[in-house]
Amino acid sequence: MITWAALAIGFLGSFHCIGMCGPIALSLPLKSPSYVKFTTGRILYNLGRVISYSLMGAVFGVFGKSISLWGYQRGLSIIIGVLIIIITLMPLKYRNRILGYSVIQKIITPLKIKITSLFKNGSVPSLFLIGILNGFLPCGFVYMGLAGAAATATPLSGAVFMAFFGLGTVPAMFVLSLTGKFFSLNLRQKISRLVPVFAILLAVIFILRGLSLGIPYVSPKMMHSTHQMEMMHGD
Repeated sequence: MITWAALAIGFLGSFHCIGMCGPIALSLPLKSPSYVKFTTGRILYNLGRVISYSLMGAVFGVFGKSISLWGYQRGLSIIIGVLIIIITLMPLKYRNRILGYSVIQKIITPLKIKITSLFKNGSVPSLFLIGILNGFLPCGFVYMGLAGAAATATPLSGAVFMAFFGLGTVPAMFVLSLTGKFFSLNLRQKISRLVPVFAILLAVIFILRGLSLGIPYVSPKMMHSTHQMEMMHGD
């Protein structure tokens, strides 16, 4: 259920975040007369983004696992759910301040420089690398996805979670990069209104999982912290 929620968040979020990634997708190089190469380049660009999201998901899954081993998985799941709800309901100007630290901007400057150099290259492999780097650019919805990946508490689950998140963004971004056109502003605004709904749904799922109510798939029973600590120390 969580992976499908991640897919839905990625799909709806792609319409909301088109303002940031759209210019990159629209101006992708490789103005090749070959339609096959042109299309392949766009596929590789989107594949690169999905791979980046998956790698970050695995890293955050490791973080979640380390917390889980100390017996705090339930608490982590609940806290992440609550944070997603707070950020989703927070006014945009405050959300941008929280998610847009100047330090982050300094970190991504080398990424932007590298992307610019790859644009000048214009080869098919360069589009794949552009996608890889594009995936690491800061985005509020990616942060939300990574929080969910941490709550899965395993590297593999975190990677799968973010892979589904990334796949959800592919349809809109692929159409944009392939045709140079996009859906009407009115349609984008209508779809964007659904993003908070799915974000809160995802948050509720994490909170229910943390409560460990014994409901299959929705809120399964988790091991108690004492049991987990015993497993760590081999007692």
